[in-house]
Amino acid sequence: MKVAILLYEDFTALDAIGPYEVLRFLPGTEVQFVGKRRGVAKSDSGFLSIVTEHDITSVSSADILVIPGGPGQIVAERDPEILDWVQRIHATTQFTTSVCTGSIILGAAGLLRGLRATTHWMYLERLREFGAEPTLERVVPQGKIVTAAGVSSGIDMALTLAATIAGPDVAQSLQLSIEYDPQPPFDAGSPKKAPAHVTEMVRQAFTDFFATYTERRAAAGGQ
Repeated sequence: MKVAILLYEDFTALDAIGPYEVLRFLPGTEVQFVGKRRGVAKSDSGFLSIVTEHDITSVSSADILVIPGGPGQIVAERDPEILDWVQRIHATTQFTTSVCTGSIILGAAGLLRGLRATTHWMYLERLREFGAEPTLERVVPQGKIVTAAGVSSGIDMALTLAATIAGPDVAQSLQLSIEYDPQPPFDAGSPKKAPAHVTEMVRQAFTDFFATYTERRAAAGGQ
């Protein structure tokens, strides 16, 4: 089974690495990091990079496609080469998946129309632009398209896939292998649970970050 994980400049690391750490242990699985170009894809932190040994011209099919989110999604969702590749790979997959704002790339590729879908809670309403019905659920299977909410939910999504593909025993063994046993010190992982003032803090931080990010890209001659 071939897993293709799309990377682009300024992706969020855990969006990609969370699913990778689960799916790479599925029996008979080969995981490929794929970029628009071969080389180094820098994550949104600016400190962590991953080498993409495959480019979109050399990968023509996959059993599982994983599209992470991150601030670089605002460029990727407007890139006709990336969107065309996503559409072509989707035609070959058993599962086409996204984590966080990766679902916006799926939407821009025309794959979410008429479907329920999720993304990071800050950007849920953007899914309506693509004819999708947004939901705050953590993992949303819709046929072979599976969207996951923000960042850490990619692990849940990958375990869901593992159970579907290889059965619950294998999925549970993978969960145990990576000791995925969340016991967070706060129950604030969703806007439904977090205190209102904390939600507002995060909302403002995201707004400020993306304003600065957009200005920086414009000053550097980016899209």
